[in-house]
Amino acid sequence: MLHSNYSCVKNYLKILTIDEYSITPKYLQLSNAIIRAIESGDIVKDDMLPSINDLSFALDTSRNTIERVYKELKDKGIVSSVPGKGFFISNTDFQKPLKIFLLFNKLSAHKKIIYDTFVAAIGEQAAIDFYIYNNDFYFFKKIIAESTQSDYAKYIIIPHFMDNESKAHEIINTIPKDKLILLDNLVPGVTGKFAAIYENFAVDVYEALKGMLNKLSTYNTIKLIFPGKTYHSKEILKGFLNFCRQYAFDYAVVDSLSAENIQPQTVYISLTEDDLVVLIKKVIASNLKVAKDVGVISYNETALKEIILDGITTISTDFKLMGSKAAEFALNNSYEHFAVPFRVTRRSSL
Repeated sequence: MLHSNYSCVKNYLKILTIDEYSITPKYLQLSNAIIRAIESGDIVKDDMLPSINDLSFALDTSRNTIERVYKELKDKGIVSSVPGKGFFISNTDFQKPLKIFLLFNKLSAHKKIIYDTFVAAIGEQAAIDFYIYNNDFYFFKKIIAESTQSDYAKYIIIPHFMDNESKAHEIINTIPKDKLILLDNLVPGVTGKFAAIYENFAVDVYEALKGMLNKLSTYNTIKLIFPGKTYHSKEILKGFLNFCRQYAFDYAVVDSLSAENIQPQTVYISLTEDDLVVLIKKVIASNLKVAKDVGVISYNETALKEIILDGITTISTDFKLMGSKAAEFALNNSYEHFAVPFRVTRRSSL
């Protein structure tokens, strides 16, 4: 049994650790760790917890963080307090949350939509450890290797890489398939029976452009800004090329806008926010009129694109549906493969 005096705080340090790589707030990491310790029997009913000051000092974190930990556990009915004595475990008979490992390639406006929708949909039924690997294959490999030392019920992963993409399946195949949910990108070479909620990039891009055929036909050329070094799926490029060849458009793939002279009667498709900013600046400087001389299409919907240039036409997947489906699959132990619908939002830029 653990005790509350400061000399025994070191016993809690074997249980309560903060992972600096994790995006999960520190207070949630610690409250989830206490719940897991109760599940494992390392902490039992009526055990006293360290004082806020003692635990704050031992973990080298703020008082506010520890206060939020204890408040979180009190709100769940797990911890109670006695004035003058401190905090103790008052209830160990509670519904144990799923332990979920959530790994995103990057933070962005649309990734935040996925995360927020997922967290809202799964509610109190899961304890989430959230990580970002910044499209870095080796950091991805390291995080996955360390994660397998924990007993996660589900691994939900968005796999996009700047390089070594062909090796991704080797790392993902180390995860038990009954625990795996691939999100956004269905990686070739991943074997076994697993869940996936993904974009069918080549088909989606082709169909989206086909749906705008009448508008696109008023222009002579379509140019896709596809950076030379990018995490974006090459299936996007495949869908673009298939469409242009099928409908006999003049086309080009631009890997950098730095030397690009904006041409009239051309539609530009931008994949990244940075390229979109550069493109808009160049269009304005060229004295060409958007939707008359030059068309602009942006990949992935964000709220700002409703306003910029009186509205930018977008082609985008349904990120809210992706997040809610991920929660549904995690809770229901689904092994389904679900292609998220793709949509065109028509605005004044085309």
